Amino acid sequence: MITNTLSKTCALAFGALTLCPAAALAQAWPGKTIRMIVPFPAGGGVDYIGRIAGRGLTDRLGQQVAVDNRAGGSGIIGLQALLAAAPDGYTIAAASAGPLVINPHIFAKLPYDSLRDFTHIANMSNFPYLLVTHPSLPVKNVKELIALAKARPGEITYSSPGVGNGQHLATALFNSMAKVEILHIPYKGNAPSVLAVLSGEAHFTHSSIPSILPHVRAGKVRALGVANAQRIPSLPEFPTVAEAGLPGFEAHGWVGMIGPANMPKDIVQRLNKEIVDTLKQKDVIDRMLSDGAVPVPSSPEEFTAYMKSELKKWGDVVKIANIKAE
Repeated sequence: MITNTLSKTCALAFGALTLCPAAALAQAWPGKTIRMIVPFPAGGGVDYIGRIAGRGLTDRLGQQVAVDNRAGGSGIIGLQALLAAAPDGYTIAAASAGPLVINPHIFAKLPYDSLRDFTHIANMSNFPYLLVTHPSLPVKNVKELIALAKARPGEITYSSPGVGNGQHLATALFNSMAKVEILHIPYKGNAPSVLAVLSGEAHFTHSSIPSILPHVRAGKVRALGVANAQRIPSLPEFPTVAEAGLPGFEAHGWVGMIGPANMPKDIVQRLNKEIVDTLKQKDVIDRMLSDGAVPVPSSPEEFTAYMKSELKKWGDVVKIANIKAE
């Protein structure tokens, strides 16, 4: 009798384990190093935010988060590596708007679907663009820039780091909303794009704040507005583009954390909690804001909803501007 009862107990226990492998995995996680793919080179904005989140996860989970920079192909190479990973919580990626919500509209074929093929863990940060002009352009605010562009259609130029880049699309959105015709001059990277405005080769650009702010402070370019929904607390002297002359305008890069599709919910929730808690720390907030990044921690569900809205927004811009990958 005792033997039969013991056998039944063991059978029930074994059955529970075999029926709930995800639960057992989540309880044991994390038991080793977590790899965080960054689909861009070290030192850039995505890498910067990813490493902030990675350090927070390392401290809070008690396991090392190792950064794996997989640059190339407009972020596609890094996301392909994520696709090949097991959905066990040991491979995640800090990814940005470009690969996730812009690439689907400018590349004829992609090896992934941004909504279907990834687990959306948390949005983390926005990188608002700063609209700047060369001092020779006779405008001092956004309203004057729009008026000049309307008076001189096709004569005003703007630079960007390349066709399909977020800064290219930001100005394409500006053109559409302001109903102006401004000539795009693409460059190979952010540095030459900024240099073009500094030299007067291009009249203006939407630039990342860290790369352009020193030049604004030095008087080499004129800042007309930040492309954020609200003014940035660390830069209150800059109005938003919306309040300065183009109501409703908002354009920024962003960075979120994703994983392979079908990750266990318990692991997703734990990752989300630790990332959100990290981004709510005062020292982290202050450091990010001073570097031109705005923390926007979110739930997984909020991140998915935001990605859907961003896919539509930039898809419409790409269609109106007829932008195609080169």
